[in-house]
Order: sequence, then structure tokens, then C-alpha cells
Amino acid sequence: MIDVVEVLFGLLVAVAALALLARRLRIPYPILLVVGGLLLGLIPGLPRVRLEPDLVFLFFLPPLLYPAALFTSWRDFRANLRPISLLAIGLVLFTTVLVGLLAHYLIPGVPLAAGFVLGAIVSPPDAIAATSIAERLNVPRRIVTILEGESLVNDATALVAYRFGVSAVVTGSFSLAHAGLRFFVVGLGGILIGLAIGWLAAQVQRRLSDPPIQITVSILTPFAGYLASERLGVSGVLAVVSSGLYLGWRMPEIIDSRTRLQAGPVWEMIEFLLNGFVFILIGLQLREILAALPGHSLTQLLWDGAIMSLAVIVIRILWVFPATYLPRLLIRNLRARDPYPAWQHVTIVAWTGMRGVVSLAAALALPLRLQNGSPFPGRPTILFLTFSVILATLVVQGLSLPAIIRWLGVEDDRSAEKEECQARLKANEAALAQLRAIAKSNSVPAEILERLRVEYDDRLRQLEVCGSDGADGQRGLFSSEYEQLSNQLLQVERKMILQLRNEQVINDNVLRRIQRDIDLAEARLRQQEQ
Repeated sequence: MIDVVEVLFGLLVAVAALALLARRLRIPYPILLVVGGLLLGLIPGLPRVRLEPDLVFLFFLPPLLYPAALFTSWRDFRANLRPISLLAIGLVLFTTVLVGLLAHYLIPGVPLAAGFVLGAIVSPPDAIAATSIAERLNVPRRIVTILEGESLVNDATALVAYRFGVSAVVTGSFSLAHAGLRFFVVGLGGILIGLAIGWLAAQVQRRLSDPPIQITVSILTPFAGYLASERLGVSGVLAVVSSGLYLGWRMPEIIDSRTRLQAGPVWEMIEFLLNGFVFILIGLQLREILAALPGHSLTQLLWDGAIMSLAVIVIRILWVFPATYLPRLLIRNLRARDPYPAWQHVTIVAWTGMRGVVSLAAALALPLRLQNGSPFPGRPTILFLTFSVILATLVVQGLSLPAIIRWLGVEDDRSAEKEECQARLKANEAALAQLRAIAKSNSVPAEILERLRVEYDDRLRQLEVCGSDGADGQRGLFSSEYEQLSNQLLQVERKMILQLRNEQVINDNVLRRIQRDIDLAEARLRQQEQ
């Protein structure tokens, strides 16, 4: 038990140190965590840390997919459902077939069925990597929506194809008609169970007014959807995603401000720790993978890994451009409703295909033997090739993406910011109109009404120029001078209440209550700066 605690403590230290280094170097932290884990795994004498597939599928995957779905805009997801489906279903299956054929014909010892298994394993870009890297990029919102939407759904497609492929290898039989029907049933069943779990969680949340209990229910929700779906033999991934999308639309109506303010930091911490563990554990698996390859030529393995990595990258490019432009060329209504996107935007989507933990967990979960007792064909090679693809796509594509975006000249279209300004403007106008109606009733003292009116008038003046082209590049709600002065005054408040506490004029509970108000004011200003 002590050994486990020591390993866990060491991993936490490594995650914190590497994440801090990634921020200093301005590198997406998934990349540095994988490389750091790889280097740590090569140090002699360190205990081996094995990534258990069940741990990934049952413990890591649900709580990582759920908040990604929860904070996804349903409006934007639905508006981009066609390109998301083409990537998350069409591209995954396309990659599975082509990688399977290439692996079979180019790599010795990989039968065709095992090649398709490899294709299913490496076909889905990683949800965590795509989200963490896309959020840092100054690109139009639609690109981020498509990448995030793809990463939410593609795991389900890939894992279903993976199950069919493994079953075909183990049993030696495969029926395309049965697989197609089963694919539909598994997907639809997962969505329906996820919606049912989401509805049930919403009913529970609606009847509660206790933030700790509500946050606990929120944490349990993805596990409930995933476990129920897997027990019934349908897609647990789609159950988690559909429940997250459903609750993401309903949550603003059914939980109060206290719960929102407390739940945000909890989920942020969960995501950071799980992401950190996932990516550093990927790097730590290299030693175990190499140990399963006795008698193989390292040069040949590296060559095969480079071929598969290049193939995965090229296949995505070959799919994305025709899938983007060909439907618009053939369908006039689609072309009128959704004109041709700029080729620079399509290039970004085509290049953003980093693989991650789901691929590695699926490879590690491959059975050791077939029904007849013989070894699973090509299993050690599949493990190494999967790791190679993950490392190559994360490092090559992840590190080069910012430079490619700058070279293409793609910038954020500020659509989200403009929507935010318009929404804030309408909300404040509605509040001011209500204030005028209350003033007519003479039910509130005039000095209170005047104070609130001045505050809302000031907000409206700021919002009238927020996000407009004539705002001199101003991105926030307030001017930079206002924000700087406000921050300076908040720091003065902090020093004063600390001084009062140190002089024992106030106790620590009073300090913390006032400090919370200052923290919220500072957080609001920081949000406006972003």
C-alpha cells in the first residue's frame, strides 16, 4: 500500500512540475506530459506503472468526456452536426479500413483482421488533446466547435469498430450485415440511455438546493450513464456525451448561483488531475511496450511506426478536403445554406488529429490469446505502432499547429465575443426597463433606485461599444484603464483586511468572507480581460 501511495505522490509531483513547465514554455501540456512520462519511464530503477485499460474506460473516460459535453454549445453542435458526423463516423471508419489494409500489406506478421483492429485503435483523435490545444488557438469558433464535437463522438465509433474487429480475430468469423445492424443498435441505445440518465439527473438537481450534494450528483452522472450502457451492451461513450449535452442545455435553469460557483472549480480540478495522469501514463508505457517486443529489429519497428504515423496523418487530410467541398459542389441547397469555407480553415481541421489515451487503452486491452489458444496475431506490434502514432501526432501536429495557424493567417472571427456583448446589452436593457417600472410604483426609496439606475446606465454605455469594430481593439467589457485601476483598488482592499486580521481587529472567518467578495470581483475583471 505504501508503494502505491509513493507512486501516486510521485505522479502528482511530476504532473504539477511538467504542467508548470509547459505553461512557462507555452507548449500545450498534453505534449510535454507525454514526453516527460516517456523520459521518466526510461530511468533505470523506477517502478513500472502500468496503464490498466479498465481504469481508462471506467474511471478516466466518463469524467473527462462529460464536462467536455456539458460545456459544449448545443446550438453550435447541432448547427455543425453534418461536418462533425462526417469526421466522427465517416473518417473513423475510413481510417480503420485504410490503416488495416496498409498494416496487412506493409508490415509482416499483421493479418488483415488484426490490421483492421489496429485501424480502429488509431482512428479516433483524442478528446482531451483536441480540446486542450484548440482552446489555446486564436481560430474561428466554428473550427473549435467541429474539433470538439468530433472528439466527443469519434471514440464511440472507434470502440464499436474495435469490438467487432477483435471479435472477428478471436472467433475467426465476421458478418458485415450483422455488424452494421449492431453498430446502429449500440449507438442508438447509448444515446437513449444517456438522455434518460440526463433527464433523471435533472429531476434530482431541480429538487436540491445544496451545492455539495449537487456537485456529488454531477460527478456521479457520467459514471451512471457509462456503467448502465456498458451493462446493456450499448455505447457508454455516447451515453456520457448525450447526457452531458442534455444537462448542459438544462443546467442554467435548474441550479442556482451558489452551486455554479462551487462546481466550476471542482470540475476544473478533476479535469486537470485526470488529464495529467492520463498523458503522463501514456509516456510511461513505452518501457512495457518495448519489453513485449523481444527479437524485433528496433530499426524496422521505428520504420513501421513512422509509416503508420504518416499514414494516419495523410488519411485525415485526404478525407477532410473532399468531405468539405464535394457535398457543397453536388448539393445546391447546402451550398446556399453553408457556403464553401476558406481552405485555410479546412487545413486546420485536417491537421488537428492528435491521438491519445483511448487508443493506447484499446491496444493494451487486446486479448492475449484467441479461442483456439494461439496468441493474438501481431499484438506486440500493434502496441508499438499505437504508441508511435500517439507520440508522432501529439508532438508533430500539436507543436506545429500554432505555427501553421500563423502561417495561414487565420484569426478569431470574434463571433462569440459579439454574441456575448449583444446578450449582455439586452439583459441590462431588460433590467433597466424593470427598474423604471418599479420606480413608477413608488414602492422603493428613490436613492436606491437612483443608485441602481446609474450603475446600469454605466454598463450600457460600456456595452454599446463592446465588440464593435470601432472599439480600438478593446476586447473586454471595460476599458483597460478601468480594469487596471479596479485591480489596484482591490489589492488595497486585500492588504487592509489582512492588516486588520493581523492586528486582531477581525477574525479569520470575517477575513475569508470579505476575501471571497474581493475574489469574485477580481475574477469578473479577469474574465473581461480574456
